[in-house]
Amino acid sequence: MIPIKRWLVHPLTRGLSVDDPRATSLRRCIIREKTFLRQLYSEWYEQIVGALPSGEGSILELGSGAGFLSEHLPELITSEVFYCDGIRIVLDGQRLPFADSSFRAIVMVDVFHHLPAVRLFLQDAARCTRTDGKIIMIEPWVTPWSQWVYRYLHHEPFVPEATHWEFATSGPLSGANGALPWIVFSRDRVQFLKEFPEWRIEAIRLTMPFAYLISGGVSLRSFVPGMFYGLIRSVESLLTPYLPKIAMFAQITLQKTRY
Repeated sequence: MIPIKRWLVHPLTRGLSVDDPRATSLRRCIIREKTFLRQLYSEWYEQIVGALPSGEGSILELGSGAGFLSEHLPELITSEVFYCDGIRIVLDGQRLPFADSSFRAIVMVDVFHHLPAVRLFLQDAARCTRTDGKIIMIEPWVTPWSQWVYRYLHHEPFVPEATHWEFATSGPLSGANGALPWIVFSRDRVQFLKEFPEWRIEAIRLTMPFAYLISGGVSLRSFVPGMFYGLIRSVESLLTPYLPKIAMFAQITLQKTRY
């Protein structure tokens, strides 16, 4: 690791594999303690809550380990691929151990692009979600700006040119293709709708060209104090017309139209 990158790495997780449950627990602490990053996650969570369908049915979150969405949704069923604090159930997101039509929504933040066989997830999620229920996710997105950031400043693989949705994985969290949400729901949108007619793409909302990068995320040190979060987001709002070229994330909402 080059010296500048070694200095930028957050000291709490330095030297730990992302597949180590201790890294997830420490990242939970990082999100809570970095006030800029905590405000960012709170904004994401508020957007997820605002997109939830009304009515009966439970809400399942995949990959809850480092986050705190349950503070916004106390009834949330939290889950992770291994046990850690705050988790109600350990599961494989590609094989959901729930009855048909159990959920009004399945939600996740930075999880979809870690699923090595997303077809299995999309099939099982359709089975477990009620008609008019939703999948709501916040994921990395492909733009000219994000490609440079994710390729050179981020530790996870980012391969927009991948010909397949599946990818080899070395562990529950280390395997990834950060470009996968864009591949499935934008580049291969026609193929997705043909294979999964039970799902409708309700919305893809591009967001945050700089805020997450400035926050340092869960892996790097903070670059600015939390008091500047509102200012940074206000500046980003002025850049809305340019988001197709500079956004780093997207909120993707799928609605189940039939079983």
